[in-house]
Amino acid sequence: MVFKVSALRLPVLKVGSTGAAVGAWQRFLQDANYPIGGIDNSFGSATDRVTRDYQTKNGLTADGVVGPASYTRALSQGFIFRVANLTAAMLLDYLNYGVAEVRDLQASLNQMGRLNPALGMDGSFGARSAKALSEVYKIVDVGFRSRLEQQLSASTKQKLGSDLAPGLVILTEYARRQRARLSGAQWVRFFPASREIADLASPFRQRVQLFEKALRDAGATIEITNTFRPPERAYMMHYCVSINNRDIAPESVPPMSGIDIDWVHYTNAGSLQAARQMVEAFGIGSNPAALRSRHTQALAIDWLIDWQGTLNIRNGSGRVVSIGSPRNGNDNPQLWVVGESYGVYKLEYDPPHWSVDGF
Repeated sequence: MVFKVSALRLPVLKVGSTGAAVGAWQRFLQDANYPIGGIDNSFGSATDRVTRDYQTKNGLTADGVVGPASYTRALSQGFIFRVANLTAAMLLDYLNYGVAEVRDLQASLNQMGRLNPALGMDGSFGARSAKALSEVYKIVDVGFRSRLEQQLSASTKQKLGSDLAPGLVILTEYARRQRARLSGAQWVRFFPASREIADLASPFRQRVQLFEKALRDAGATIEITNTFRPPERAYMMHYCVSINNRDIAPESVPPMSGIDIDWVHYTNAGSLQAARQMVEAFGIGSNPAALRSRHTQALAIDWLIDWQGTLNIRNGSGRVVSIGSPRNGNDNPQLWVVGESYGVYKLEYDPPHWSVDGF
């Protein structure tokens, strides 16, 4: 297996190096369970020490310098998927695909995915071709590798020779990872919202706990539906609705650090369909969620409060307040006043929403 390492344009790393390439190397070491600590994109003494440890264990010169020998070994162990700013074109060049082989790959993707519109076979595997790769994996899924091997021409197989099989393993994994980045209902399970009062920020958390105790002591029933909403979840909820409403083009959605979601599919129709699936999976309406709110600050709680008969509840001053109908927290202003006495304020036009300041 002789892949073209130079195609990846990997810089030599050593003490004092900084940037995304260092972060990629640190993540690789972290993936391999080396005690790298935090990922800070800075090649300091800790990274130097762990790099030397890696080199020793892999039969390399333990000089702390990440150069061709270390890269070649690491690439065979999965570092290829951590390479900073890796593009599909760079990957194919690394796998020894020339212009003719890229054209053959493009033709194969057209056949496998019955792409409409068909992918141009220009021998240059740019952004459009990369989208096609993700799209075909989405369609074919686990059968991608075997189907692609069957579809590629005899001349491509002959040219790649013994590098064909290991290259297909790498290309398939790359396609799977790119497909996993595509927007869709599967993203709803990531960055889950909390329903726990314990996840609220202090001192608002303690105020809610006191109010909750007073409610339960008075016999109210409580169902908490949301407390802390991670900013990443708010970002997804906001932009899936915005795309579905056609308020923003998928390619115009700004990226967010910490969430590697790709809103742009092979076709605009595919992007819209994925956004719609996310809206449905989130169970939200046509109004985009706020990117920054009291929920993303852990300063709000959505809960349903109900009671039977008269609710005799102690307010923040210890005085008992008797509250009748309407017998729910969404609609009863008397209960809102009790909440205020604890520092928990009702947002009138949002039925279950209470917060640190009523917003």
